[in-house]
Amino acid sequence: MRSVALGLWVRTGSRNETPAQAGVSHFLEHLLFKGTKRYSAIEISELFDGLGASVNAATGKETTHLHARFLDEHTEEVFDLFSEMLLAPTYPEVDSERQVVIEEIAMYDDEPQDRVHDVLADAVFGSHPLGRRVLGEAEVIANIPIPDIEAYRGNRYAASEIVVGAAGHLDHESIVALAEKFVNPPTDGGGVAAPVELTEPPRLCFLSKDTEQYHICFGAPGIDRHDERRFGLAVLDSIFGGSSSSRLFREVREKRGLAYSVGSYNEQFTDQGLVATYVGTREDNVEEACAIIGTELARLRSEPVSAAELRRAKESVKGRLVLSSESTAARMTRISRATLFGLPIEELDEMLAKVDAVEVDQLTELAAELYAADRLSAACVGADEDRFRAALAPVSEALVAA
Repeated sequence: MRSVALGLWVRTGSRNETPAQAGVSHFLEHLLFKGTKRYSAIEISELFDGLGASVNAATGKETTHLHARFLDEHTEEVFDLFSEMLLAPTYPEVDSERQVVIEEIAMYDDEPQDRVHDVLADAVFGSHPLGRRVLGEAEVIANIPIPDIEAYRGNRYAASEIVVGAAGHLDHESIVALAEKFVNPPTDGGGVAAPVELTEPPRLCFLSKDTEQYHICFGAPGIDRHDERRFGLAVLDSIFGGSSSSRLFREVREKRGLAYSVGSYNEQFTDQGLVATYVGTREDNVEEACAIIGTELARLRSEPVSAAELRRAKESVKGRLVLSSESTAARMTRISRATLFGLPIEELDEMLAKVDAVEVDQLTELAAELYAADRLSAACVGADEDRFRAALAPVSEALVAA
């Protein structure tokens, strides 16, 4: 190939913020594109266009990163510009960008199928830092002063927190040399977020909104990113709701037509994790949809998965791993995240072997532990909280009284 995927990753995100900083990590990601000493925002965009680069950035609960794909001949120019954006922004257009981010928050608030996942994080994690949403709060974005933003960047964007990742048509030693040349952050600052125990019981969180559908999530604490059971959890998730042949997809959508969107997912963080399921359905279908989810959760906990399900799910997970390995951007992301969080960079064959090693008993144990009814929290964006509460008993009796 002729392309390179490059990422500059920082181990910081919404979980590193205080409530008074809610959203500063994401706001800062926007501001990295707004100007440096050498270039204005429009000049930055013109430079990238002139290099034929596809450029973006993203913020999560534990990471912020700039990433780009471009022709191999432009590696040094992109590296140079990226490092200046990351390490020496000048914030010349901060006030206009405040409005952009506030509009983004408003847009997101108008998308209940997205908003409900933040409501679930609040229900599961509560006051834990992982309960904070990445976009933060509009009031904070509107008022946080530039010195506070720069102080946060200067502390968090330290050498110990930054990883350079690249994949594609490149020479490793050349990338090392460019990193040494361009990426020279301060050595002091940063630090891994201290583990925080979850002390709050499962909760029900309801966001009242006049919507055509009720957007519903059930979830519980999962496993952290270092847990070797993550391969088993990927297989279990594929069986439960993470594929088009999954139990939830078949029972809720294919057999009964109760939803267009239904499924499950899981996330891993430094010291915690999340397992979750989602369905969006009209008010008349809420009770039946929740009953099916409750039935399938109970079956997942109590009955071993079939040999056919296990075989199909393993191949599905392995297929996704192999297909993603053929994308330079996905490979860059995988190796960068692994390095950022102290995980081994595993070869593809190693990961495939770990998926193949998953057994039925392991899945039964995982389901019983992670999806236990008394661990589940609930989140909903919809019109009538009482209507939602009345449908919860098949999933968790405890939630009805929550």
